[in-house]
Amino acid sequence: MDQIIMHPIGVIHSPYKKSKDIPIQGIFRREAQAWIELRDEYAGGLKDLNEFSHAIIIYYFHKSTEEKIQGRPFLEQNIHGIFAIRSPNRPNHIGFSVVKIKDIKKNKLFFTEVDILDGTPLLDIKPYVKYFDCRDDVISGWLDKHFKSGNVPDETIIK
Repeated sequence: MDQIIMHPIGVIHSPYKKSKDIPIQGIFRREAQAWIELRDEYAGGLKDLNEFSHAIIIYYFHKSTEEKIQGRPFLEQNIHGIFAIRSPNRPNHIGFSVVKIKDIKKNKLFFTEVDILDGTPLLDIKPYVKYFDCRDDVISGWLDKHFKSGNVPDETIIK
């Protein structure tokens, strides 16, 4: 298969109008609020999602104009392979975020813990399931040293 064609199922509306304002992950700015507006034909797909506390949203980095195989993450100066970081400058420009569901009304999903640029095209939504998505004995590679003390890195230093 040489080509896969995907179409947005909706758009993500967030408080972040510029990429420089986005936290490196949504948990670093838990109070930030956003919402997804699904195309009407997909609204029925939200049925029963309100029974979950979190969702995984998959989206397209529509402002990314570069494709890199290596890059520098926000937390350090070292260069890492693109598959060991969460840069938008990756093949296919696909991103994902775990968000906290706040409300669902008709074709809109309201959530917090957002780290996504306003106007980002939405590709899919999946429920976050603790029985499937949590793992024990996780090793987070080069990131572990930044969280070793149990503290979250100061975001002002990160960027």
